[in-house]
Amino acid sequence: MRALFDTHCHLDASEFDADRDEVIGRAATVGVRGILIPAVQASDFDKVRRLAHGFAQGAYAVGIHPMYVHQASDSDLQSLKAFLQAHRDDPRLVAVGEIGLDFFVAQISQGEQRNRQIRFYQAQLDLAMTMGLPVILHVRRSQDELLKWLRRRPLIGGIAHAFNGSLQQAQQFIDAGFALGVGGAFTFTRAKQIRRLVTTLSLSNLVLETDSPDMAPAWLEKGSRNTPYEVAQIAAMLAQLRHDSLDHVLHETSLAAKRVIPKLGPLWMA
Repeated sequence: MRALFDTHCHLDASEFDADRDEVIGRAATVGVRGILIPAVQASDFDKVRRLAHGFAQGAYAVGIHPMYVHQASDSDLQSLKAFLQAHRDDPRLVAVGEIGLDFFVAQISQGEQRNRQIRFYQAQLDLAMTMGLPVILHVRRSQDELLKWLRRRPLIGGIAHAFNGSLQQAQQFIDAGFALGVGGAFTFTRAKQIRRLVTTLSLSNLVLETDSPDMAPAWLEKGSRNTPYEVAQIAAMLAQLRHDSLDHVLHETSLAAKRVIPKLGPLWMA
């Protein structure tokens, strides 16, 4: 079987503090070779870098997550800029992320908190452009607003993580150079819209992810910890839904990841 790659795993989260090495080792037993670890706040930048360098084919991204913007300051944006400049030649630093917009909570979807998210999002897109790096986007009830600012900054590209928009919106992200992250959400039978997306879109525009320790797939008990081990069954379910072979799913999604995040190409040799 081809190697598996988890394009979105918060391996730095405290939920893994007790057994992080065992989690990585267990994932390897089902063929997981590469894991991409995105940061969510400035205080995590050094930690995700250390973790990515701690095992074969580890990769990382740095950015300020929209749900952490409220506790961030302009100095955190400066820290991001300084970190990117200091480590621009690090082959394992592959993207700016996790960044984006999250308008799921009503009080955030309007007013000052919304504007603050947009300001941080724009600033981080500009840094990605300056550094020549793609982005890992957090997309929750914010597809059109994300696209609005992307159109003003062409040729960024990257991964639209945990995508759950319309087919039309999906195509707009794809046209902007993005692949869509496919994880635990589609494994639930009630997730009809996501299932339509993952069975309609070309595999060349999809990448596998877990969002560990969150977004547990349907076969785990509700509220339990997700891990990169589960990407194997996520891939198998995707193949089943698409009436395709597992080998083809792994091949195409791996190629997609390396296309939209170019520095993964030499790192995630399979």
